Amino acid sequence: MQVTSPVREPLVLRKPDENNPGKLRTTTLADVTNDICRQVEAAPNMRWLLAMLISLVAFAWGSYTLYRTWWFGIGEWGLNKTIGWAWDITNFVWWVGIGHAGTLISAILLLFRQKWRTSINRAAEAMTIFAVICAGSFILMHMGRPWLAHWALPLPNTYGSLWVNFNSPLVWDVFAISTYLSVSVVFWYIGLIPDLATIRERAIRDGRAIPAFIYGCLSFGWDGSAKTWARYEMVALVLAGLSTPLVLSVHTIVSFDFATSVIPGWHTTIFPPYFVAGAIFSGFAMVLTLMLITRHVFKLQHYITLAHIESMNKVILLTGSIVGIAYLTEFFIAWYSGVEYESYAFLNRMFGPYWWAYWSMMTCNVISPQFFWFRAMRRNIYVTFALSIVVNIGMWFERFVIIVTSLHRDFLPSSWSMFWPTYVDVGDYIFSFGLFFTAFFLFAKFLPVVNMAEVKAVLASSNEEIQEAGLVEAEKEAATAAH
Repeated sequence: MQVTSPVREPLVLRKPDENNPGKLRTTTLADVTNDICRQVEAAPNMRWLLAMLISLVAFAWGSYTLYRTWWFGIGEWGLNKTIGWAWDITNFVWWVGIGHAGTLISAILLLFRQKWRTSINRAAEAMTIFAVICAGSFILMHMGRPWLAHWALPLPNTYGSLWVNFNSPLVWDVFAISTYLSVSVVFWYIGLIPDLATIRERAIRDGRAIPAFIYGCLSFGWDGSAKTWARYEMVALVLAGLSTPLVLSVHTIVSFDFATSVIPGWHTTIFPPYFVAGAIFSGFAMVLTLMLITRHVFKLQHYITLAHIESMNKVILLTGSIVGIAYLTEFFIAWYSGVEYESYAFLNRMFGPYWWAYWSMMTCNVISPQFFWFRAMRRNIYVTFALSIVVNIGMWFERFVIIVTSLHRDFLPSSWSMFWPTYVDVGDYIFSFGLFFTAFFLFAKFLPVVNMAEVKAVLASSNEEIQEAGLVEAEKEAATAAH
């Protein structure tokens, strides 16, 4: 008798059976431990070494341009008297947006008990930390004199009465980024502790003293008792509750860098929700890019499944549509306000010298996500990977359009100017990519990239649901036969 289960597609698929080629078997808890720990315990493979080499080359080249930025000054960039912000703040806002998806996946979806987050939340949390560090690097670059960065903090000083300028957006960014980074690091590390203890026990079992000592220190004496698990879950919920407002507050504060000014194209109240939606949009796209690469390199197809990918594509479709509505709302408000400068700012974006950036933004951010209305597209790995990159290209163009096209033509035509990046501008951007991917590849190699504890919990509950559904179906069939 074949029992069909009414439950949804499982988030952890069955694995190929080594003893019976061509057949599948149920994934066990031991399989989860072995498959994920294998990436940490095994020697680096050639694909990982090649990826790390590329990221280190980018990091090295970017370090040279960063040296030129700090040694010779901001004059190495393509900025001018009219355009005081360009690639530096564009990249800062872009990286902050990238970092939003980690907190969303980890905190908000945890509070809502969404099971599809389990295989991707660890990498998303790590991505958040590295992206925020990259964003902070552009704040230091933009300062020009990074050795005076501590002046942006409200710390005691030798003058006694010298305080930071709380009206400065730079100070707002410092508070937002430092708070976001602190909470994200704690949340990420707390979630790692049970898995670090698992790797510690495997190292002790295999007689590997050095890894056992290192992971033993990192796991903080985790013993796996019921009391330990209860406290762990309580702390996770508390941190999730603290992190959730940050998803809204951090990028809202970043949007205030522009919205509190009187520059046409910036002075608008729609920026806070618009920036938050765009941040989630770009962040989920970057998570998809990283997870698809990790899925292929470490062969984690049974843990990062099509169900996870499809769920994330639905979020991208939703947030992309919200961003498209925000674009239209901006044009409506510019027309409805009756302010000629506002109207000109948006017409200049569409048909001015930077028209190519505007239409690239619209194509990537509004049109490309619409492919995800089709289930076949949402579940196609290659289409998903390509569109995840296209979305982030579009979001970078969005930041560029907002910043540069709003500045390059101000109220005085005599001061109109154009911005063209120098190789130092481009190199500083490459530096952030090198820093990000170097950190991410090191994380993926030496720490479990998938949350073993949560995947096991979902697997156990899914098996129970399937068993219960099978028993109910069997009882119905037995009752029908008896009748």
